[in-house]
Amino acid sequence: MFYIVSMNNIIPSLKAIIDPSLPLMANLSNASAVLNMMEDINWCGFYLKDGENLYLGPFQGDVACTTININRGVCGYAARNKTAIIVPDVNKFDGHIACSSLSKSEIVVPIIVDNEVKAVIDIDAPIFDRFHDEELDILNQAADILKELF
Repeated sequence: MFYIVSMNNIIPSLKAIIDPSLPLMANLSNASAVLNMMEDINWCGFYLKDGENLYLGPFQGDVACTTININRGVCGYAARNKTAIIVPDVNKFDGHIACSSLSKSEIVVPIIVDNEVKAVIDIDAPIFDRFHDEELDILNQAADILKELF
């Protein structure tokens, strides 16, 4: 069992649990559990890209949107532009998809292999302005670790 006591332990914990010999869903399920140990969040997980859509993958939290077109929402923006995005107030993001009315801020980081988005890491928080450079750096490192699974 892994216990996260700080943001600094997320990357070592991910490295410890990721096993490329196991199926993708098993690895992403455990990865979502590790990411869910972040403080002050209410949802975290993955959306897997297939064509012009992102499909719900392993996650922790309430019921979520199952399909997101890459031309919609924060996840779609990150996938379409191949870039991470921090949204301090989801109500001010044009085209935000409200899967949960509890979410106030969001961070999305794409997992890119050979210049192609394979998935995105999506984390929501019930407070405004929850995510900053520290979380962005850690999630970029997480994406680098997880891209080896695709």
